[in-house]
Amino acid sequence: LDLAGPGLGMLSPAQLRSGLSLACGGSTGRRQRTWLASDRGWAPRLRWRSRAAWPLWVQPSLAAAATTVRPCVPLRQRPLWLFLGVTARVSRGAALQSDYICIFMQQTPEFATMQSSDDFATGSWQLVILVDIPNEESQKEVKLIVSGDLHIGGVMLKLVEEIKIAQDWSDFALWWEQKHCWLLKTHWTLDKYGVQADANLFFTPQHKLLRLRLPNVKTVRLRVSFSAVVFKAVSDICRTLNIRRSEELSLLKPSGDYFKKKKKKDKNNKEPIAEDILDLESSSTISGSPVSPGLYSKTMIPTYDPINGTLASSTMTWFSDSPLTEQNCSILAFSQPPQSAEALAEMYQPRSLVDKAKFNAGWLDSSRSLMEQGIQEDEQLLLRFKYYTFFDLNPKYDAVRINQLYEQARWAILLEEIDCTEEEMLIFAALQYHISKLSLSAEIQDLTNETEVDEVEAALSNLEVTLECGKADNALEDITDIPTLADNLKLFRPRKLALKAFKQYWFVFKDTSITYFKNKELEQGEPVEKLNLRGCEVVPDVNVSGRKFGIKLLIPVADGMNEVYLRCDHENQYAQWMAACILASKGKTMADSSYQPEVINILSFLKMKNRNSTPQVASSLENLDMNPESFVSPRCAKKHKSKQLAARILEAHQNVVDMPLVEAKLRFIQAWQSLPEFGLTYYLVRFRGSKKDDILGVSYNRLIRIDVATGIPVTTWRFANMKQWNVNWEIRQVAIEFDQNVSIAFTCLSADCKVVHEYIGGYIFLSTRSKGQNETLDEELFHKLTGGQE
Repeated sequence: LDLAGPGLGMLSPAQLRSGLSLACGGSTGRRQRTWLASDRGWAPRLRWRSRAAWPLWVQPSLAAAATTVRPCVPLRQRPLWLFLGVTARVSRGAALQSDYICIFMQQTPEFATMQSSDDFATGSWQLVILVDIPNEESQKEVKLIVSGDLHIGGVMLKLVEEIKIAQDWSDFALWWEQKHCWLLKTHWTLDKYGVQADANLFFTPQHKLLRLRLPNVKTVRLRVSFSAVVFKAVSDICRTLNIRRSEELSLLKPSGDYFKKKKKKDKNNKEPIAEDILDLESSSTISGSPVSPGLYSKTMIPTYDPINGTLASSTMTWFSDSPLTEQNCSILAFSQPPQSAEALAEMYQPRSLVDKAKFNAGWLDSSRSLMEQGIQEDEQLLLRFKYYTFFDLNPKYDAVRINQLYEQARWAILLEEIDCTEEEMLIFAALQYHISKLSLSAEIQDLTNETEVDEVEAALSNLEVTLECGKADNALEDITDIPTLADNLKLFRPRKLALKAFKQYWFVFKDTSITYFKNKELEQGEPVEKLNLRGCEVVPDVNVSGRKFGIKLLIPVADGMNEVYLRCDHENQYAQWMAACILASKGKTMADSSYQPEVINILSFLKMKNRNSTPQVASSLENLDMNPESFVSPRCAKKHKSKQLAARILEAHQNVVDMPLVEAKLRFIQAWQSLPEFGLTYYLVRFRGSKKDDILGVSYNRLIRIDVATGIPVTTWRFANMKQWNVNWEIRQVAIEFDQNVSIAFTCLSADCKVVHEYIGGYIFLSTRSKGQNETLDEELFHKLTGGQE
């Protein structure tokens, strides 16, 4: 008989002693009839019990103990049931054949104790809570007498009163170890949460120390909320570090091998080299704290010089109350000195697609807190750009963000996380060398004599100029006259058992489509084919030294992608057609204002790739100053001698020698984005109906099925053609439907399906951003798209 039952829970020991009788009827079946005695009379109640779980104890009644109220020890762990055993003389002899009472119990190892009969009668029970006392190593155990209708806020109030230590307890909250959850809804009662006497509760701070390895391989230690979901925690971290667009980043827990290789020993010292940590412990990533200025108000964030990325003097005051001082901000906004070739060889480097898939399994769930995912205090995690859609990069506000992006791209190249050609590797090396020189220069950091400019006045003046002498005429021209391109190009369609032979056609580019004819005279007739480039994938196929200027088009069709290669004759022709294809893939025409800047960017990138044939060779001092193995991958460094490699890097450096610091970083990021494998995150999966494992590549605009043995793409599906996706959480299977009745389903082998589901939903969420909208995020929409229905 449990105290929660109607009638019995209202009885007091005094009422029982006054003559009320309790009778319990035994039964041979699974259903029992129980009579509950109260002042209202006898009330029948049906209950189901399992004989295996509730062994029957029979105790004859004794006349001497007829008025004894004896609480029996409940032997049940969860949920907790309290039993009252009373030996009494049965007054309704017709109800039972024998004078005994039945007590049912379940045997488990834990016991719950009652303090007194009064506590027992009022439904109170003992709750044990462990408290993390600041500056003490051991936890303090506190015992409270509570009842199920007590709310969580009342429990914490009683707990603080019992501890009797004067301090600020506002950041403390209750953590339920068995359920692995925070009890943050202080208005909920213990009964509503399901907390009972066997619960292991911890009263611990919500904000704890965490070590974060940034993309520039610099480690910072700061206080992070362990109770907020990861999406919110990352937002607060980025606000502290002055990184805009926090939705593009997330936290990753790598495997144990990732940090082991970093413990390199010095030759003259047997102890491992201590890691240099930027300590921001005094900062707290609590939302709305005065330490963190409002990030998403452009007049409230630090501004930087758009040329060299240094802090503008008018915004130094933003760091006056923050642990992120001017010096610390420079550490985050400026590139670190290049690592030695030996240190580079010791770093973790994925060797295959399967290794990359295992590494990507470590992304944390954005819809759950750090504590819920087993992250411990002062544990080391990676802060990385998870989604490769870098929106609204502004050198005036994003010096830290641009530098961290550059560093993530640099390490992806050096550790061969993304493949590139040897020519591209030399371009990346030249840009790295140039950026490292500018970052170490003292001249660009000396801006103390710069006049202060009020940000609001500057913004108003820019708006006035835009309104008075904006591009109204150009905008009208863009609407009425859409430019076209027409020229002779060479085309090739790859087919099995066919030689790669290009054939010349007359091509016409209009709107977002390419039409080609056998020759120019047949332009007014029927075309050979019309290619709609909206939603296609555009990949450069360029070798400047070999005078090869190609464009690879992957055009989506019902069963995958059609592959088409175009070949241009020279740089200017390639830049115009490449820019038109890039815009068309985004649904834009050449009338868009971004067409001409895109052409200029492509030409400047080709200029970087073009080796300078002039005999301007760097001085011997410059040769000695550079360690070429620090700017290329270890595999590339093994192919060339050090002097030869240095000469080739310095030769490529002549094309970027006059480039400012921030522009060089942005050019490096653009070159990284132009690589064919950019933005691909790999997972090991098995598709429905397949007997072998495959690699699934998830990008910002498509999914790619890749053969795990050869690394060759098999099929591509575009997000633009996706109708819906869902997850069967029971069998952990992701199912996606596309246009033209194309559907796929797969199970994830290298990670939980929730990780892939969050990637797809996250990219769709990021595609809803626009410059016209407020920069505040719709967090509810993000969790709807990524949280799942578990």
